Amino acid sequence: MASSSIHFREAPVSGHVFRKARKSGDRWMAKWRDAEGQHQVVLGRVWTKRGRPPEGYLTKQGAQRELDAILADARRSNLTSRPRRSSTVTFGEAAREWLRYVEHDRKRRASTVNDYRWIVERRLLPEFGSATLESITTQRIDAWRSGLVAAGGLEDGEALSARTINKYLGVMHSILKRAQRVYGLAANAAAWAERQPVTRSGDFNVLSAPEVEALARAAREGRHRKPPKHPTGPEWRQKLREQDEQDAAIFLTATYAGLRLGELRSLRWRDLEFDKRLIHVRHSYVMRTEDVPKSGRVRSVPMIDQVAVALDQLSRRPAWTGDDDLVFVNPAGEHIEDSALRRRFYAALKAAGLKHLRFHDLRHSFGTLAVQVFPLTDVKAYMGHADIATTMIYVHHVPRVDAAEKLSSALRSSASPIVPEELAAA
Repeated sequence: MASSSIHFREAPVSGHVFRKARKSGDRWMAKWRDAEGQHQVVLGRVWTKRGRPPEGYLTKQGAQRELDAILADARRSNLTSRPRRSSTVTFGEAAREWLRYVEHDRKRRASTVNDYRWIVERRLLPEFGSATLESITTQRIDAWRSGLVAAGGLEDGEALSARTINKYLGVMHSILKRAQRVYGLAANAAAWAERQPVTRSGDFNVLSAPEVEALARAAREGRHRKPPKHPTGPEWRQKLREQDEQDAAIFLTATYAGLRLGELRSLRWRDLEFDKRLIHVRHSYVMRTEDVPKSGRVRSVPMIDQVAVALDQLSRRPAWTGDDDLVFVNPAGEHIEDSALRRRFYAALKAAGLKHLRFHDLRHSFGTLAVQVFPLTDVKAYMGHADIATTMIYVHHVPRVDAAEKLSSALRSSASPIVPEELAAA
């Protein structure tokens, strides 16, 4: 008797994206068919402007990439067991799957994953953790957001900014978006949730060059730290002087090279090229983890004279000056502690008689100085910005001081009759 076998054919998986008009703005939709039937989901809002789309928006190419990932997931599920459906999956389970996805599949930076995990565990799970995915509505998300605002937006005793609340909403949107792919959630309720209005004043707290020098001088002279309670020997006084010199060098490097605090903490001597006057930013140390910079790319920044002199002086200390050693170290030669550095920074501001500002504002000081000297594309590269729009904020903060004179000169040299005679004769 001839043997027979039954061959199961894999269900075809295919789909397409299309644009759907909505009163609140057009949406990119995805429709596809797999072994479980036909599906349709909202991918995101339509983005047609130039530049990188903000959270929740997609270009047509971006929508296609989203569909391609959905189809890839569907084809993998055809070869394994059917995934659980969204009616039985809780938000907490979906959040854990999303955290796994961003860490292992998307290979996000460790500091980014830790930030996401904190938001999930401290902000989202207490409110939505036990709820099934399909029970989470836009109205419920809006009520939660409104509750944060009505309560003064307090987070551990401190006011929540509109950007922070929107960041929480963005994480929730990403979790539900992943749930659409993995668990077949029909709609992403966070896609229609209201965001807090965010406006940029175009103003920053920055330091002028004389103020930066005053800050560094206060640190170098040790006026930013409390005097020791007990007499100290020569060796200990030398260590304090080295710490003061290092603090001054950190403040100068942050301001005149625009490095982020995590990038300063991971800077090594091999990253400095004194002969070419360059600082290579290769790593960032955040949450006790050394990783690539925030942009994901290595960049090089000019080393101006003030920074070169300070770093050269630092290179003459008795220890921790090898190529693999950190430039800015604690007494054990390890990464400096960020909160302690911030406290010394605030004390140095006060000792120098300067206004209070954040450590990150030193980076803003570099941006406002750099746009007055370098082309925008160069400033973008020096600061490690992903989008030129981020660099443009410094242009708005510091318009060219000679703009009025240049325009006046152009009018004076013009033969146009609209130029008043008294101005033409000036």
